[in-house]
Amino acid sequence: MRLTEALLQHAAGLRFDDLDPAAVAASRVFVTDSLAVGLSGSGTQVPLTQVVRASAAALGAGRGARVWVTGEALPAADAAMVNGYQVHSQEFDCVHMPAVVHPMAVILSSLAAAAEDHANRGLGVVDGRAFITAVNVAVDVAALLGISGRAPMRFFRPAMCGALGAIAGVASMHHADPAHLRNALGLMYSHLSGTMQAHVEGSPTLALQVALNARAVLTCWELACHGFPAPQDMLEGPFGYLPLIEGEFDTGPSLEKLARREPQILEVSHKVFPTGGAAHAAQDMLMELRERAGLNLDNVAAVDLHAPPLVRRLVGRPWRDGMATSYARLCLPFLLGTVLVDGRVGLDAYADARLADPRLRDFASRVKLLPNDCVDPNALVPQSMTVTLRDGRMLHNHRDAAIGSPARPLDRAQQLHKFHHCLDHAARPFDPSRRQALLSHLDHLEALSDMRDLVDLLIIEAT
Repeated sequence: MRLTEALLQHAAGLRFDDLDPAAVAASRVFVTDSLAVGLSGSGTQVPLTQVVRASAAALGAGRGARVWVTGEALPAADAAMVNGYQVHSQEFDCVHMPAVVHPMAVILSSLAAAAEDHANRGLGVVDGRAFITAVNVAVDVAALLGISGRAPMRFFRPAMCGALGAIAGVASMHHADPAHLRNALGLMYSHLSGTMQAHVEGSPTLALQVALNARAVLTCWELACHGFPAPQDMLEGPFGYLPLIEGEFDTGPSLEKLARREPQILEVSHKVFPTGGAAHAAQDMLMELRERAGLNLDNVAAVDLHAPPLVRRLVGRPWRDGMATSYARLCLPFLLGTVLVDGRVGLDAYADARLADPRLRDFASRVKLLPNDCVDPNALVPQSMTVTLRDGRMLHNHRDAAIGSPARPLDRAQQLHKFHHCLDHAARPFDPSRRQALLSHLDHLEALSDMRDLVDLLIIEAT
Protein backbone atom coordinates (compact mmCIF):
# COMPACT_ATOMS: atom_id res chain seq x y z
CA MET A 1 0.00 0.00 0.00
CA ARG A 2 1.24 3.50 -0.81
CA LEU A 3 1.40 6.12 1.92
CA THR A 4 -1.48 8.05 0.33
CA GLU A 5 -3.94 5.18 0.66
CA ALA A 6 -2.62 4.21 4.08
CA LEU A 7 -3.13 7.73 5.44
CA LEU A 8 -6.60 8.00 3.90
CA GLN A 9 -7.58 4.68 5.44
CA HIS A 10 -6.15 5.67 8.81
CA ALA A 11 -7.77 9.10 8.86
CA ALA A 12 -11.20 7.83 7.80
CA GLY A 13 -11.17 4.87 10.17
CA LEU A 14 -9.70 6.16 13.44
CA ARG A 15 -12.18 6.42 16.31
CA PHE A 16 -11.79 7.71 19.86
CA ASP A 17 -12.14 4.20 21.29
CA ASP A 18 -9.17 3.13 19.14
CA LEU A 19 -6.86 5.63 20.80
CA ASP A 20 -4.27 4.52 23.30
CA PRO A 21 -4.91 6.17 26.71
CA ALA A 22 -1.41 7.63 26.50
CA ALA A 23 -2.33 9.32 23.22
CA VAL A 24 -5.46 10.81 24.79
CA ALA A 25 -3.40 12.11 27.71
CA ALA A 26 -0.76 13.58 25.36
CA SER A 27 -3.52 15.23 23.32
CA ARG A 28 -4.78 17.00 26.43
CA VAL A 29 -1.24 18.12 27.28
CA PHE A 30 -0.43 19.56 23.87
CA VAL A 31 -3.83 21.15 23.30
CA THR A 32 -3.30 22.89 26.67
CA ASP A 33 0.23 23.94 25.74
CA SER A 34 -0.73 25.21 22.28
CA LEU A 35 -3.75 27.14 23.48
CA ALA A 36 -1.62 28.84 26.14
CA VAL A 37 0.97 29.80 23.55
CA GLY A 38 -1.81 31.10 21.30
CA LEU A 39 -3.17 33.23 24.13
CA SER A 40 0.27 34.74 24.76
CA GLY A 41 0.58 35.53 21.04
CA SER A 42 -2.25 38.05 21.43
CA GLY A 43 -0.10 40.30 23.61
CA THR A 44 1.71 43.55 22.94
CA GLN A 45 5.08 41.78 22.74
CA VAL A 46 3.89 40.55 19.31
CA PRO A 47 2.77 43.83 17.72
CA LEU A 48 2.16 42.26 14.30
CA THR A 49 -0.70 40.24 15.81
CA GLN A 50 -2.66 43.48 15.77
CA VAL A 51 -1.89 43.86 12.06
CA VAL A 52 -3.10 40.34 11.29
CA ARG A 53 -6.19 40.86 13.46
CA ALA A 54 -7.03 44.19 11.81
CA SER A 55 -6.48 42.74 8.34
CA ALA A 56 -8.82 39.84 9.05
CA ALA A 57 -11.47 42.16 10.46
CA ALA A 58 -11.24 44.36 7.35
CA LEU A 59 -12.29 41.35 5.26
CA GLY A 60 -15.64 41.31 7.03
CA ALA A 61 -17.29 40.17 10.24
CA GLY A 62 -19.06 36.87 10.71
CA ARG A 63 -20.33 34.40 13.24
CA GLY A 64 -18.16 31.44 12.26
CA ALA A 65 -15.52 31.51 14.99
CA ARG A 66 -13.79 33.84 17.41
CA VAL A 67 -10.31 35.26 17.84
CA TRP A 68 -8.75 34.00 21.06
CA VAL A 69 -8.52 36.53 23.91
CA THR A 70 -9.97 39.55 22.08
CA GLY A 71 -13.06 37.70 20.85
CA GLU A 72 -13.73 39.23 17.42
CA ALA A 73 -16.40 37.19 15.61
CA LEU A 74 -15.14 36.41 12.11
CA PRO A 75 -15.74 33.96 9.30
CA ALA A 76 -14.14 30.70 10.44
CA ALA A 77 -11.28 30.87 7.92
CA ASP A 78 -10.29 34.36 9.11
CA ALA A 79 -10.47 33.39 12.78
CA ALA A 80 -8.25 30.39 12.05
CA MET A 81 -5.75 32.71 10.36
CA VAL A 82 -5.49 35.07 13.34
CA ASN A 83 -5.32 32.26 15.89
CA GLY A 84 -2.75 30.36 13.83
CA TYR A 85 -0.56 33.45 13.75
CA GLN A 86 -0.91 33.86 17.51
CA VAL A 87 0.20 30.26 18.07
CA HIS A 88 3.35 30.36 15.93
CA SER A 89 4.43 33.99 16.18
CA GLN A 90 6.76 33.45 19.15
CA GLU A 91 8.42 30.13 18.22
CA PHE A 92 6.97 28.73 21.46
CA ASP A 93 4.59 26.08 20.07
CA CYS A 94 5.33 22.37 20.30
CA VAL A 95 7.33 20.50 17.66
CA HIS A 96 7.58 16.97 16.27
CA MET A 97 11.35 16.85 15.99
CA PRO A 98 11.79 13.74 13.78
CA ALA A 99 9.42 15.32 11.25
CA VAL A 100 10.68 18.90 11.77
CA VAL A 101 7.03 19.97 11.96
CA HIS A 102 5.25 22.25 14.42
CA PRO A 103 2.12 20.11 14.33
CA MET A 104 -0.33 22.10 16.42
CA ALA A 105 -0.11 25.63 15.01
CA VAL A 106 -2.15 25.06 11.84
CA ILE A 107 -3.97 22.07 13.31
CA LEU A 108 -5.33 23.54 16.54
CA SER A 109 -6.32 26.89 15.05
CA SER A 110 -8.09 25.17 12.13
CA LEU A 111 -9.84 22.48 14.16
CA ALA A 112 -11.05 24.91 16.81
CA ALA A 113 -12.47 27.26 14.18
CA ALA A 114 -14.07 24.39 12.28
CA ALA A 115 -15.69 23.05 15.46
CA GLU A 116 -17.13 26.46 16.35
CA ASP A 117 -18.33 27.08 12.82
CA HIS A 118 -19.98 23.68 12.49
CA ALA A 119 -22.03 24.22 15.64
CA ASN A 120 -22.82 27.88 14.93
CA ARG A 121 -24.28 26.91 11.56
CA GLY A 122 -26.57 24.38 13.20
CA LEU A 123 -24.76 21.39 11.70
CA GLY A 124 -24.12 19.73 15.05
CA VAL A 125 -21.83 20.28 18.02
CA VAL A 126 -18.32 18.86 18.20
CA ASP A 127 -17.56 17.20 21.53
CA GLY A 128 -14.23 16.60 23.19
CA ARG A 129 -13.92 13.00 22.06
CA ALA A 130 -14.38 13.95 18.41
CA PHE A 131 -11.92 16.81 18.83
CA ILE A 132 -9.21 14.62 20.39
CA THR A 133 -9.68 12.04 17.63
CA ALA A 134 -9.32 14.78 15.01
CA VAL A 135 -6.15 16.07 16.67
CA ASN A 136 -4.63 12.58 16.50
CA VAL A 137 -5.59 12.12 12.86
CA ALA A 138 -4.14 15.52 11.99
CA VAL A 139 -0.88 15.05 13.90
CA ASP A 140 -0.42 11.58 12.42
CA VAL A 141 -0.83 12.82 8.86
CA ALA A 142 1.37 15.90 9.36
CA ALA A 143 4.15 14.05 11.16
CA LEU A 144 4.24 11.00 8.89
CA LEU A 145 4.53 13.22 5.83
CA GLY A 146 7.34 15.17 7.49
CA ILE A 147 9.16 11.99 8.50
CA SER A 148 9.05 10.84 4.87
CA GLY A 149 11.09 13.82 3.66
CA ARG A 150 14.77 13.10 3.05
CA ALA A 151 16.17 16.36 1.68
CA PRO A 152 16.94 19.69 3.37
CA MET A 153 13.77 21.76 3.56
CA ARG A 154 13.10 24.22 0.75
CA PHE A 155 9.45 24.77 1.66
CA PHE A 156 8.19 25.53 5.16
CA ARG A 157 7.17 22.09 6.36
CA PRO A 158 5.30 23.19 9.54
CA ALA A 159 2.84 25.21 7.47
CA MET A 160 2.43 22.67 4.66
CA CYS A 161 2.39 19.38 6.58
CA GLY A 162 0.34 21.09 9.26
CA ALA A 163 -2.29 22.08 6.71
CA LEU A 164 -2.49 18.64 5.12
CA GLY A 165 -2.86 17.12 8.57
CA ALA A 166 -5.39 19.73 9.64
CA ILE A 167 -7.79 19.14 6.76
CA ALA A 168 -7.63 15.40 7.45
CA GLY A 169 -8.50 16.24 11.06
CA VAL A 170 -11.43 18.43 10.01
CA ALA A 171 -12.69 15.59 7.80
CA SER A 172 -12.41 13.18 10.74
CA MET A 173 -14.22 15.58 13.05
CA HIS A 174 -17.12 15.82 10.61
CA HIS A 175 -17.16 12.07 9.83
CA ALA A 176 -16.31 12.46 6.15
CA ASP A 177 -16.05 9.34 4.01
CA PRO A 178 -12.73 8.43 2.31
CA ALA A 179 -13.72 9.92 -1.06
CA HIS A 180 -14.62 13.27 0.57
CA LEU A 181 -11.38 13.20 2.55
CA ARG A 182 -9.30 12.50 -0.57
CA ASN A 183 -10.92 15.40 -2.39
CA ALA A 184 -10.35 17.73 0.57
CA LEU A 185 -6.68 16.72 0.73
CA GLY A 186 -6.32 17.34 -3.00
CA LEU A 187 -7.77 20.82 -2.66
CA MET A 188 -5.57 21.57 0.33
CA TYR A 189 -2.50 20.43 -1.55
CA SER A 190 -3.45 22.78 -4.38
CA HIS A 191 -3.60 25.68 -1.89
CA LEU A 192 -0.37 25.05 0.06
CA SER A 193 2.10 27.90 0.46
CA GLY A 194 5.25 28.82 2.34
CA THR A 195 8.97 28.59 1.64
CA MET A 196 12.15 28.65 3.72
CA GLN A 197 13.07 32.13 2.44
CA ALA A 198 11.27 33.72 5.37
CA HIS A 199 13.26 31.50 7.72
CA VAL A 200 16.56 32.41 6.07
CA GLU A 201 15.75 36.08 6.54
CA GLY A 202 14.32 35.64 10.04
CA SER A 203 11.13 37.29 8.84
CA PRO A 204 7.85 37.33 10.81
CA THR A 205 6.28 36.14 7.56
CA LEU A 206 7.28 32.69 8.77
CA ALA A 207 4.39 32.72 11.25
CA LEU A 208 2.13 34.29 8.65
CA GLN A 209 2.74 31.24 6.44
CA VAL A 210 1.25 29.13 9.22
CA ALA A 211 -1.68 31.56 9.48
CA LEU A 212 -2.38 31.57 5.75
CA ASN A 213 -2.39 27.79 5.62
CA ALA A 214 -4.75 27.65 8.60
CA ARG A 215 -7.07 29.96 6.70
CA ALA A 216 -6.77 27.77 3.61
CA VAL A 217 -7.82 24.67 5.55
CA LEU A 218 -11.27 26.13 6.16
CA THR A 219 -11.53 27.47 2.61
CA CYS A 220 -10.63 24.14 1.06
CA TRP A 221 -12.92 22.21 3.38
CA GLU A 222 -15.84 24.39 2.31
CA LEU A 223 -14.98 23.85 -1.37
CA ALA A 224 -14.81 20.10 -0.79
CA CYS A 225 -18.18 20.13 0.99
CA HIS A 226 -19.70 21.82 -2.04
CA GLY A 227 -18.26 19.20 -4.34
CA PHE A 228 -15.42 21.00 -6.09
CA PRO A 229 -13.16 18.31 -7.68
CA ALA A 230 -9.48 18.09 -6.81
CA PRO A 231 -6.30 16.24 -7.83
CA GLN A 232 -6.54 12.71 -6.44
CA ASP A 233 -2.86 11.70 -6.28
CA MET A 234 -1.83 14.72 -4.23
CA LEU A 235 0.91 13.07 -2.16
CA GLU A 236 2.78 10.62 -4.37
CA GLY A 237 1.78 11.62 -7.91
CA PRO A 238 4.50 12.91 -10.25
CA PHE A 239 3.83 16.46 -9.07
CA GLY A 240 2.44 15.52 -5.66
CA TYR A 241 3.63 16.78 -2.29
CA LEU A 242 6.42 14.26 -1.73
CA PRO A 243 8.21 14.40 -5.09
CA LEU A 244 7.62 18.10 -5.76
CA ILE A 245 7.84 19.75 -2.34
CA GLU A 246 10.10 17.36 -0.43
CA GLY A 247 12.07 16.28 -3.50
CA GLU A 248 13.67 13.23 -1.90
CA PHE A 249 11.49 10.94 0.21
CA ASP A 250 11.12 7.48 1.71
CA THR A 251 7.66 6.42 2.86
CA GLY A 252 8.81 3.10 4.34
CA PRO A 253 9.31 4.27 7.95
CA SER A 254 5.97 6.07 7.96
CA LEU A 255 4.15 3.01 6.64
CA GLU A 256 5.79 0.92 9.36
CA LYS A 257 4.64 3.36 12.04
CA LEU A 258 1.09 3.20 10.70
CA ALA A 259 1.20 -0.60 10.65
CA ARG A 260 2.37 -0.60 14.29
CA ARG A 261 -0.33 1.98 15.19
CA GLU A 262 2.19 4.36 16.75
CA PRO A 263 0.41 7.63 17.70
CA GLN A 264 2.58 10.52 16.58
CA ILE A 265 1.24 12.76 19.36
CA LEU A 266 3.52 10.72 21.64
CA GLU A 267 6.55 11.96 19.68
CA VAL A 268 5.72 15.65 20.10
CA SER A 269 8.07 17.84 22.17
CA HIS A 270 7.35 20.88 24.28
CA LYS A 271 9.07 24.11 23.41
CA VAL A 272 10.60 25.14 26.73
CA PHE A 273 11.90 28.45 25.39
CA PRO A 274 10.30 30.89 22.89
CA THR A 275 13.05 30.26 20.35
CA GLY A 276 13.80 28.02 17.41
CA GLY A 277 13.66 24.39 18.53
CA ALA A 278 17.08 23.78 17.02
CA ALA A 279 18.51 26.03 19.76
CA HIS A 280 16.88 24.22 22.69
CA ALA A 281 19.59 21.67 23.44
CA ALA A 282 22.30 24.33 23.39
CA GLN A 283 20.38 26.64 25.72
CA ASP A 284 19.74 23.74 28.10
CA MET A 285 23.44 22.77 28.14
CA LEU A 286 24.57 26.33 28.79
CA MET A 287 21.96 26.82 31.53
CA GLU A 288 23.35 23.76 33.29
CA LEU A 289 26.97 24.92 32.93
CA ARG A 290 26.03 28.45 34.06
CA GLU A 291 24.49 27.08 37.24
CA ARG A 292 27.35 24.69 37.87
CA ALA A 293 30.27 27.07 37.23
CA GLY A 294 28.84 30.55 37.73
CA LEU A 295 29.19 31.56 34.08
CA ASN A 296 28.53 35.09 32.85
CA LEU A 297 29.28 37.27 29.84
CA ASP A 298 32.58 38.41 31.33
CA ASN A 299 34.20 35.08 32.23
CA VAL A 300 33.28 33.15 29.06
CA ALA A 301 35.92 33.44 26.33
CA ALA A 302 34.30 31.16 23.75
CA VAL A 303 31.41 28.76 23.16
CA ASP A 304 31.79 26.03 20.53
CA LEU A 305 28.69 24.03 19.63
CA HIS A 306 29.06 20.86 17.55
CA ALA A 307 25.70 20.09 15.96
CA PRO A 308 23.96 18.44 12.97
CA PRO A 309 23.58 20.38 9.71
CA LEU A 310 19.94 21.32 10.34
CA VAL A 311 20.84 23.09 13.60
CA ARG A 312 23.51 25.11 11.87
CA ARG A 313 21.12 25.92 9.06
CA LEU A 314 18.18 26.96 11.26
CA VAL A 315 19.82 28.92 14.10
CA GLY A 316 23.44 29.39 13.06
CA ARG A 317 22.90 32.98 11.97
CA PRO A 318 25.15 35.87 13.06
CA TRP A 319 24.30 38.80 15.28
CA ARG A 320 22.71 41.58 13.25
CA ASP A 321 22.46 45.16 14.44
CA GLY A 322 18.84 46.26 14.46
CA MET A 323 17.62 42.68 14.15
CA ALA A 324 13.91 42.03 14.48
CA THR A 325 12.54 39.81 17.23
CA SER A 326 11.72 37.14 14.66
CA TYR A 327 15.39 37.04 13.65
CA ALA A 328 16.63 37.05 17.24
CA ARG A 329 14.52 34.00 18.11
CA LEU A 330 16.58 32.08 15.54
CA CYS A 331 19.99 33.63 16.35
CA LEU A 332 21.88 31.21 18.60
CA PRO A 333 24.59 33.72 19.68
CA PHE A 334 21.90 36.10 20.95
CA LEU A 335 20.03 33.29 22.70
CA LEU A 336 23.12 31.91 24.46
CA GLY A 337 24.12 35.40 25.56
CA THR A 338 20.65 35.88 27.01
CA VAL A 339 21.04 32.61 28.93
CA LEU A 340 24.23 33.94 30.51
CA VAL A 341 22.49 37.18 31.50
CA ASP A 342 19.06 35.94 32.62
CA GLY A 343 19.55 32.23 33.27
CA ARG A 344 17.02 31.31 30.54
CA VAL A 345 15.20 32.80 27.57
CA GLY A 346 11.61 33.82 28.31
CA LEU A 347 8.92 35.86 26.60
CA ASP A 348 10.44 39.06 28.02
CA ALA A 349 13.85 38.46 26.43
CA TYR A 350 13.26 40.44 23.25
CA ALA A 351 12.97 44.01 24.51
CA ASP A 352 14.51 46.63 22.22
CA ALA A 353 17.25 47.41 24.73
CA ARG A 354 18.24 43.75 24.90
CA LEU A 355 18.36 43.43 21.11
CA ALA A 356 20.77 46.38 21.01
CA ASP A 357 22.88 45.41 24.05
CA PRO A 358 26.57 45.95 23.13
CA ARG A 359 27.66 43.28 25.63
CA LEU A 360 25.55 40.69 23.83
CA ARG A 361 26.90 41.88 20.47
CA ASP A 362 30.44 41.38 21.73
CA PHE A 363 29.62 37.94 23.14
CA ALA A 364 28.03 36.85 19.85
CA SER A 365 31.43 36.95 18.15
CA ARG A 366 32.64 34.30 20.61
CA VAL A 367 30.04 31.69 19.61
CA LYS A 368 30.84 29.15 16.88
CA LEU A 369 28.63 26.45 15.38
CA LEU A 370 30.64 23.55 14.04
CA PRO A 371 29.70 20.26 12.35
CA ASN A 372 29.57 16.98 14.23
CA ASP A 373 29.41 13.46 12.78
CA CYS A 374 25.62 13.53 12.19
CA VAL A 375 24.61 13.97 8.56
CA ASP A 376 20.84 13.33 8.90
CA PRO A 377 19.18 16.40 7.25
CA ASN A 378 16.25 16.24 9.73
CA ALA A 379 18.21 15.69 12.98
CA LEU A 380 18.44 18.29 15.76
CA VAL A 381 20.56 16.12 18.08
CA PRO A 382 23.10 15.03 19.17
CA GLN A 383 24.79 18.27 20.19
CA SER A 384 27.97 18.85 22.17
CA MET A 385 29.20 22.08 23.76
CA THR A 386 32.61 23.30 24.88
CA VAL A 387 32.82 26.50 26.91
CA THR A 388 36.28 28.03 27.26
CA LEU A 389 36.71 30.36 30.22
CA ARG A 390 39.02 33.33 30.31
CA ASP A 391 41.13 31.58 32.94
CA GLY A 392 41.82 28.77 30.47
CA ARG A 393 39.46 26.15 31.89
CA MET A 394 37.26 24.22 29.45
CA LEU A 395 33.78 22.94 30.34
CA HIS A 396 31.95 20.30 28.34
CA ASN A 397 28.33 19.22 27.98
CA HIS A 398 26.38 16.94 25.66
CA ARG A 399 22.76 16.20 24.74
CA ASP A 400 21.36 13.23 22.88
CA ALA A 401 17.84 14.54 23.45
CA ALA A 402 16.51 18.07 23.83
CA ILE A 403 14.71 19.21 26.95
CA GLY A 404 10.94 18.90 26.46
CA SER A 405 11.30 15.96 24.07
CA PRO A 406 9.71 12.55 24.77
CA ALA A 407 13.09 11.37 26.08
CA ARG A 408 13.22 14.34 28.52
CA PRO A 409 9.56 15.36 29.00
CA LEU A 410 8.32 18.22 31.14
CA ASP A 411 6.59 17.24 34.33
CA ARG A 412 3.23 18.69 35.35
CA ALA A 413 4.80 21.51 37.37
CA GLN A 414 6.94 22.57 34.41
CA GLN A 415 3.95 22.41 32.09
CA LEU A 416 1.95 24.63 34.43
CA HIS A 417 4.84 27.09 34.76
CA LYS A 418 4.81 27.56 31.00
CA PHE A 419 1.00 27.77 30.94
CA HIS A 420 0.93 30.61 33.45
CA HIS A 421 3.96 32.37 31.89
CA CYS A 422 2.04 32.44 28.60
CA LEU A 423 -1.21 33.69 30.13
CA ASP A 424 0.74 36.42 31.92
CA HIS A 425 1.55 37.82 28.46
CA ALA A 426 -1.93 37.69 26.92
CA ALA A 427 -3.47 40.90 25.61
CA ARG A 428 -6.04 40.89 28.44
CA PRO A 429 -5.64 39.58 31.99
CA PHE A 430 -6.67 36.05 32.92
CA ASP A 431 -7.61 36.07 36.59
CA PRO A 432 -6.98 33.02 38.81
CA SER A 433 -10.55 31.73 38.59
CA ARG A 434 -10.54 31.92 34.77
CA ARG A 435 -7.21 30.10 34.66
CA GLN A 436 -8.47 27.37 36.93
CA ALA A 437 -11.67 26.91 34.93
CA LEU A 438 -9.66 26.74 31.71
CA LEU A 439 -7.30 24.14 33.15
CA SER A 440 -10.23 22.09 34.42
CA HIS A 441 -11.83 22.04 30.96
CA LEU A 442 -8.54 21.07 29.34
CA ASP A 443 -7.76 18.38 31.91
CA HIS A 444 -11.14 16.79 31.12
CA LEU A 445 -11.19 17.58 27.41
CA GLU A 446 -12.75 14.28 26.37
CA ALA A 447 -15.72 14.97 28.67
CA LEU A 448 -16.69 18.27 26.99
CA SER A 449 -20.05 18.09 25.25
CA ASP A 450 -19.45 21.19 23.11
CA MET A 451 -16.03 22.61 22.17
CA ARG A 452 -17.53 26.11 22.14
CA ASP A 453 -17.60 25.93 25.94
CA LEU A 454 -13.80 25.78 25.91
CA VAL A 455 -13.51 28.68 23.48
CA ASP A 456 -15.76 30.74 25.75
CA LEU A 457 -13.01 30.57 28.39
CA LEU A 458 -10.40 31.86 25.92
CA ILE A 459 -12.23 35.18 25.45
CA ILE A 460 -11.73 38.09 27.84
CA GLU A 461 -14.16 40.99 27.53
CA ALA A 462 -12.60 44.44 27.16
CA THR A 463 -12.88 46.65 30.24
